[in-house]
Amino acid sequence: MPPQGFLAFCWHYTRPFWPLLLVSTLLSAVIAFLEVYLFAFLGQLVDLLTAANRDTFWAEHGTHLVIMGAIALILLPLLNFFSEAVSHQGLRGNYAMRIRWVAHRYVLRQSMDFFTNDFAGRVATKVMQTALGVRDAVMKFTEVLVYVVVYFLGALILVATADRWLMIPLLIWLAGYAAACWYFVPKLGKLSQQQAEMRSLVTGRVVDSYTNIPTVKLFAHADREDTYAREGMDWMLKSVNDSMRMSTLMTTALQVLSGVLIFTMSAMAIWLWHAGSISTGAIAFAVGLTLRLKAMSQWIIWEVAGLFENVGVIQDGIETIACDRSIKDAPDARPLSVKKGAILFDHVTFNYGKPLIGRDRPVLQNLTLSIAPGEKVGLVGRSGAGKSTLSNLLLRFYDLEKGRILIDGQDIAHVTQDSLRAAIGVVTQDTSLLHRSVIDNIRYGKPDATMAEIEAAARKAHADEFIATLMDPKGRRGYEAHVGERGVKLSGGQRQRIAIARVLLKNAPILVLDEATSALDSEVEQAIQENLYALMEGKTVIAVAHRLSTIAAMDRLVIMDKGEIVEDGTHRELLDKGGLYASLWQRQSGGFLLEDEDLAAAE
Repeated sequence: MPPQGFLAFCWHYTRPFWPLLLVSTLLSAVIAFLEVYLFAFLGQLVDLLTAANRDTFWAEHGTHLVIMGAIALILLPLLNFFSEAVSHQGLRGNYAMRIRWVAHRYVLRQSMDFFTNDFAGRVATKVMQTALGVRDAVMKFTEVLVYVVVYFLGALILVATADRWLMIPLLIWLAGYAAACWYFVPKLGKLSQQQAEMRSLVTGRVVDSYTNIPTVKLFAHADREDTYAREGMDWMLKSVNDSMRMSTLMTTALQVLSGVLIFTMSAMAIWLWHAGSISTGAIAFAVGLTLRLKAMSQWIIWEVAGLFENVGVIQDGIETIACDRSIKDAPDARPLSVKKGAILFDHVTFNYGKPLIGRDRPVLQNLTLSIAPGEKVGLVGRSGAGKSTLSNLLLRFYDLEKGRILIDGQDIAHVTQDSLRAAIGVVTQDTSLLHRSVIDNIRYGKPDATMAEIEAAARKAHADEFIATLMDPKGRRGYEAHVGERGVKLSGGQRQRIAIARVLLKNAPILVLDEATSALDSEVEQAIQENLYALMEGKTVIAVAHRLSTIAAMDRLVIMDKGEIVEDGTHRELLDKGGLYASLWQRQSGGFLLEDEDLAAAE
C-alpha cells in the first residue's frame, strides 16, 4: 500500500529514480550559474572594449575570450544536451509509466466493493493523472526550483561585485515576487485540485454512458445522458474559470513587478554611473540581467503554479490509490490445497458491513451448510434469499462478520486469495468478457492452454459454430476476432457459451454455477447441460438457479429464505415434504420461479 502522506507518497514512487534526479539537479545548477556568469562577462566585455588598445587587445585578452567562446559554443550546449537526455530519455517516459504500472498493480487487487463504489473511468483517470502529477511535481522541484535559486543567488552575488546598491532593486523585486507566489500559488493549487476532481468526475460520467450504451439506446435517453454529462462539465468549467481568473490576476501582478524592477534597476545604475561608482559595463550587465529576469519571472511562477497544480492532482489521487485493501491475505496465508473438495459454511453471519436497524435481518444469519466432497448441491430461493451472497463469500470477495468457511478443513481466511479462486470455477448470469480476442477470453481459464484444448472447450460449450462466423471491424476472424467491451459484440447466449468454455478449460475441482445457462435458449441449454454434467464429474458443485428444472437432478437441494436454510433434501424428498420448495415448484411458469407479487398480479 502506498503511504497516505503527500511527501511519503511521492517518495514511494520516486525512490528508483533518485540517481537520475540528482544528476539532473546538478546539471541544472551548473547551467544556471554559467548563464549568469555569461551576463557578467558581457558587462566585462563592454568595459574591455571601451578601455582596450586595439593593437594589443588580442594579445592581452585573447585567451579569456577563447575560453568564454568555448563555454558558450561547446560547454553550455553539451551540458544542455546531457540535461535534456537525462530528463527526456531517462525520466519523463519511464518515471510516469512506472508509477502507472505500480499503482495499477495495487489498485487492481482492491476488493470488489472498491470498484462497485466508484466509476471505473474515474479510477483509471486518477491512476493516469497521479502518475503525471508525481513526475512533474518532483521534476519541477528538483530541476526548476534549483535552477531558479542558483540563478537568483548568482545574479545577486555578481551584481553586488559591481556595487552593493544594485542589490536593492533585486531584493525588493524578490520580496514582491515571493509575496505574489505566497498569495497566488496556494490558491491556484486548491483550484487545480478541484479541477482534477471535476475532470475525474466528468470522465467517469462519460465512460459510464459509453459503457452502458445498450441501456441508453433501449430507453432512448441520449438527451438525459447529455444533461448528466453537461452537469459535470458545467461544474468543471466553473473550476476552470475560477482558475483562469486567478491566473489573470497573477500575471498582471507579475507584469507590474517586472516593470518596477526594470525602472528601479535602470535608475539605480544610471545614478551610480553618474556618481562614478560603476562602469558602463556594469550598467550593461545589470540592465541585461534585469531583462533576462523579467523574461524568466513569468515562466518561473507558472512552473511554481504548475508544481502546486500537480500537488492538487496528487492529493486527489492519494484518496483513491493509497486506500487500504479491505480484503487482504492473512500474514500466515498459504496456498489452498484441494484434495477432496469438502466445503463447510460454519455458523456464517453476513450483512455487507451494514448495521441492522430495528427488526432488520442480516443477509445471512448463523448459516451452517456442509457439502461433501464431490457432492452437487443446488441452492434455491427467492431473490434476496442470500444464494449469490453465499457464492461470493466462498470466493472471499467479502470477509465474514461471524463464522468461518472451510475447504478440506482449511479456513479460506488463511489461504491466499489467488490460490482460493484458482481452485473454483465460476459461471455467472452476468457474464463479462474482456475486450480482447475470443481465444484470449477462453484462454483466461488456463493461460498455458494449447489451441487444441481451447477448441475442444469451445466445442463442448457449443461455441465453435458461432466463433467460426465472427469478424471484427479490423478484419480479424474466428478465434482472433475481438468481442468488444464486456463482450458487447456478442449476444447474451454467445457470451455465456464463451464463459462456459473458459470454465471448462479451467477444470477447477470446485464449480459454482450461478444462473449459468440463463441466457441460453432451451435447445442450446440442453446440449450444454450434457457437457456441464460431464464437467461436474468428480467435482464439488454449488449451482444457483431460478429455473428449477436445471438443478432438480442435483444430489441435494438447499432451500434458502431470508438468509437461512429452511429445507434440505433431494428433489423428490422436498416435493413429498410439501414445504417451500414444493410450493415454488408448483408455481413454475415455463420453468422459472415467480415472486409472490408476480403471482398476485397474474391472479
